[in-house]
Amino acid sequence: MSGGTGSERPRLFAPRRPEDFDALYAGRPPWDIGRPQPAFLALAEAGAVVGRVLDVGCGTGEHALMAAGLGLEATGVDLATAAIAAAEAKAADRGLRVRFLVWNALELAALDERFDTVLDSGLFHVLEDADRAAYVAGLAAATRVGGRCYLLCFSDRQPGVFGPRRVTQEELRASFADGWRVEAIEATTIDTLGERGVVQAWLATITRVEAPGRMA
Repeated sequence: MSGGTGSERPRLFAPRRPEDFDALYAGRPPWDIGRPQPAFLALAEAGAVVGRVLDVGCGTGEHALMAAGLGLEATGVDLATAAIAAAEAKAADRGLRVRFLVWNALELAALDERFDTVLDSGLFHVLEDADRAAYVAGLAAATRVGGRCYLLCFSDRQPGVFGPRRVTQEELRASFADGWRVEAIEATTIDTLGERGVVQAWLATITRVEAPGRMA
């Protein structure tokens, strides 16, 4: 993670190795609320989640499961094997068919698949600056032209220094400047466990377009 000092942000929110991600699920991390985030549930209820769905950085799978509950083909990927195991158990308990994969979100192009809807709940805001470009390039490879990415992240409107980095609208627009069209960035919230409760967030709606001079 970048921005601020190491003393401002706990190591919990700066995983780098696969074992770091698994360690987050030794207990119950604050983002694992056991249900979809309200902002994404509202999108689903509005009919915005369509086609083949990719839940990237899926954790224990609530958003992929939400999509499957709509009758959609859903895939969830996460680097934490413990999270994927929990997601698979949820799918079995709920009688839902979802494909869950232990996968690095920085290597989405290697999936060699295209999705109509991509959901990112709290992944973008934990990435180092150096990883953002690779992540967005992978998203472009995994999203069909005309498909949409819905990205939910901590907002710079959120006070304090706890948790992940705050993201500005300008950072979002700059990260998705090539091969994408940012349709909207709306103020919303993220629900978390514990005393922090609800935190300020951005919900970005981003459409994949064919970049000038490139094949999609």
